Amino acid sequence: MTLSTASNFAKPDDAFRAIVEAHRGLSDEQSADLDAALVLVLANHIGDIAVLHEAIALAKRRMLDASQQQQQQQ
Repeated sequence: MTLSTASNFAKPDDAFRAIVEAHRGLSDEQSADLDAALVLVLANHIGDIAVLHEAIALAKRRMLDASQQQQQQQ
């Protein structure tokens, strides 16, 4: 299995909205806990360690790129 980075949702906005709504009313700590639990549930669903490693690497690159862009804008 390879990492799919294209949207697999018929309505991607609905997926985004569901995640945002799940965080509504939570403290920052609870929100972080929810994110961690969701990551573990979805990682288990994927069930492929190579895909998980690829997803982690991609997420880190995107996070670092966003951080660098913010620093350049300041």
